[in-house]
Amino acid sequence: MKLLIIGFLSGIISGMGIGGGTILIPSLLLFTTLSQKETQGINLIVFIPIAIVALITHLKNKNIELKLTIHLIIGGIAGAIIGSILATNIDSNMLRKLFSVFLLIIGIYELFSQKNRL
Repeated sequence: MKLLIIGFLSGIISGMGIGGGTILIPSLLLFTTLSQKETQGINLIVFIPIAIVALITHLKNKNIELKLTIHLIIGGIAGAIIGSILATNIDSNMLRKLFSVFLLIIGIYELFSQKNRL
């Protein structure tokens, strides 16, 4: 039941375009005995069907600027290759710390960002 709830929340966040891994990875680390590398691998597998559903929905609603996506896809593929190589060669504890620092920086940025203030 716990995993179903984690998946549900991760799916909602992913569908919104925020990134379900921000929910999925910490939740799996807290509530299972999986390592950082295993949770990140699971996140990548879970991301595929969720991303397809979200993509179809956003395409139907015309929320995607297709001209901009080519450059992002090329950069994303290059980054994924480099990131995967780095992740498989970094100790799980170090990877966990780096991911935590990344989430902290993103959280602080969002907290103090003036872009989307109501």
